[in-house]
Amino acid sequence: MQGRGLKPGGRIKRDFRPLPFNLPIKSNKERMVEMAGDAQQAALQEMEQIIRRYPAERRYILAIMQDLQKKFNYLPKEGLQMTARHVNAPMSTVYSMATFYKAFSLAPKGRVNFKACDGTACHIKGSQVIINEIYRCLGIRLGETTPDGEFSLETVNCLGACAIAPVLVANQKVYAKVTPAAVREIIKEHGGRIDEPAVNE
Repeated sequence: MQGRGLKPGGRIKRDFRPLPFNLPIKSNKERMVEMAGDAQQAALQEMEQIIRRYPAERRYILAIMQDLQKKFNYLPKEGLQMTARHVNAPMSTVYSMATFYKAFSLAPKGRVNFKACDGTACHIKGSQVIINEIYRCLGIRLGETTPDGEFSLETVNCLGACAIAPVLVANQKVYAKVTPAAVREIIKEHGGRIDEPAVNE
């Protein structure tokens, strides 16, 4: 069956006229910025939901911060600002509470947060060796987080576990009598990669 207006053996004339509008072409960088913006907006919405669970009274500041810390693993600046507005308190009041309690962190912590006990017993039995081995394996010092957000490191004065010193805590899990080799295995257990042997085996 021949097409209408097409002679036998004829050629189909193709129309390559440009479209009447321009299609936006976004770079990978622009797409990444958009994705980051979406994630930030979602985080702000989660903060607002957490904060609005509580009455707008100053006595709930601590409870709000505990929930924010539990959700985000630290206290985001935006969350503190929203908390201050919600309870009609000065930002200085909220900030002073956030910095007073050692359980709170103003910097993002890793998915796995290492706490190395540096009490007297743990210090004598090698807590600094543990800290050095974590730095050797992950490249982070005290108060730092790996670039991928997986691991962070801090010390605590005493965990009350002197009989099993030196002690290392990964999130809520306690490891006793930790050696450099054990540090390596603990990191692997939590998804980290270690290619070099530990020192002071």
